[in-house]
Amino acid sequence: MDGKAVKAILFDLDNTLIETTRAGVVALQKTSGLLKTTLALDDLTISNICDKFQQKLLHESFDPSAGRSIDEVRVGHWEESIQEALGSCATPHLAAQCYYLWKNTRLEVLTLSPEICDLLKQLHRTYKLLLLTNGESQIQREKVKAVGCEEFFDAIVIGGEHAEQKPFLSIFTLCFRMLEVEAQDCVMVGDSLDTDILGAFNAGVRATVWISSAGGAVPNGSVKPDYTIPTVLDLPQILARLN
Repeated sequence: MDGKAVKAILFDLDNTLIETTRAGVVALQKTSGLLKTTLALDDLTISNICDKFQQKLLHESFDPSAGRSIDEVRVGHWEESIQEALGSCATPHLAAQCYYLWKNTRLEVLTLSPEICDLLKQLHRTYKLLLLTNGESQIQREKVKAVGCEEFFDAIVIGGEHAEQKPFLSIFTLCFRMLEVEAQDCVMVGDSLDTDILGAFNAGVRATVWISSAGGAVPNGSVKPDYTIPTVLDLPQILARLN
């Protein structure tokens, strides 16, 4: 190390500070109950519908200029998933009911743990903190509001509000400029090798920290993070080494 102190930390949001995947599982379980009650479907068919919805989310391409809101697009995901599994959407407005139950349940479950709140407060005494999250503006802003994390950050950057998202250099450059720091002054913390770690590596940050809750090895051909930890709560140990 060059002995230069870290000045700023960039944090990803989903599955780094908040357990978005777990919240999604809980939301799907609740929505499955609605489908079962409304349509009297067997568990396999319900699972099939939910799997189709998740796949549509995974491959979602949202264009705000197309005239549909993100909520309308995702209601459409549920409608298509039900139709593909059953051949028709038998109950009027069921797709909308499914979507808003799934959405609201997920937001209710999402939370910053007291331990992570304390960590962010502690870090903010020493470092500039920035939240850098990919995703559609409305969806990510709703998460930020739901977990009440604005107070911990000097700036919040939502990828969907800009021309390019992680891993593109432009959004990292924007973050450095907002914090008035150089790339080498920063540490990037996130759970995605393909967006958080690769983007930060290419941007020239001081260090990258990969959150791997499963403790998995870095896949062959992937960018290698400088550090790997199972939870963001272990970050102070890394910062002590860097400083």
